[in-house]
This record gives sequence, C-alpha cells and structure tokens, in this order.
Amino acid sequence: MNYKTRSTLDAGLAHIQDSPEDHGKLEMIVVRPLKRQRSTPNHVHLSARGGVEGDHWAMGCWKSLPDGSPDPSVQVAIMNSRCLELISPTKAAWALAGDNLIVDLDLSTHNLIAEQRIKIGTAILEITAVPHNGCALFKDRFGMDALKFISAPSSRQLRLRGVYAKVIMDGDVQIGDMVIKVSP
Repeated sequence: MNYKTRSTLDAGLAHIQDSPEDHGKLEMIVVRPLKRQRSTPNHVHLSARGGVEGDHWAMGCWKSLPDGSPDPSVQVAIMNSRCLELISPTKAAWALAGDNLIVDLDLSTHNLIAEQRIKIGTAILEITAVPHNGCALFKDRFGMDALKFISAPSSRQLRLRGVYAKVIMDGDVQIGDMVIKVSP
C-alpha cells in the first residue's frame, strides 16, 4: 500500500480542523460482522441493545462489563471523514480503519465532550469518555506516519483516531444523513 508521509499528513491538518462543529454529514457506514470483515451498507439500524446491526460488537468486544457482556461505552466507533480522506489511499480503504460511522464533523474534545449527544437519522448517540487509540492494525493499514500523526498529543485533543459512542435512542441511519449536536 502507498502510505502517506508525515509531512503530507501535517499539511492536511487544517482541512480536518475546518470540519463542521454542529451540523455534519454521515459519509460512510461500516459493519464488521466478524473480525477483519467489513461491509459498507447504505443504511443500518442502531440500537441500545445491539449497537450497529450486524456488527460483531454485540457478540463481545475488547471491553466488557463485569458480567462479561460487551461494554456499551465502546458500542459505536466514529471517525472523521476528512482525516480518513487524508491518510487513506482511496475511499474504499476507509472501511479498514474499523470505525462504524465515518462523519464530516469536528470530533475534538473542545467540540464533543463526554455525554454530548448527536443525532444521526432517527438515532441518538452519546459520546463516551473512553479514548479511541491507534493500534498495530491501524499502522499496518495506513502506515507508521499515519499512526504517529493520529497519536501526537495535539491530535489526541482533535481525536483524529475518532471517538466512541453508545446508542441512547434506537433508530435508522443512512449515508448522507445530517450529524447534529443535540442537548442531553
């Protein structure tokens, strides 16, 4: 794969920082039926019980509650589309990041604090405090410079790797839906 250099990534940071703060757009939906499998449907149902319909989160994930059930604080992974556009060689490769919802919205800690709610389609999600970090798979898919880019201290405040959210109100989402900040 053709990885982007750190200087190219740094040069694109201003475009990411120009992401809309209150009214963004859902650019891609990614369902992970099994580890390392991806599908990109045009629409999907989100529920407090199952997360993203068809996603493996409901079958167990890396973060569990004391009873062994999957932790809802990592139910839905969300990443900024402008960041993925910058680090990824093609839009088709966006799904490799492993995030469920790819949005054009400012995900920074300044804009979306823990417990901030967002409405997408007919669903409402709540941003959680769990940090979303890069890993070895991210490095393998997008390169070491991309991992360093999203992991830098300033990038963590911008949440370039993304955020986690839990479903507060079940609903349907589809590509092109507005992503809107709402009051709790």
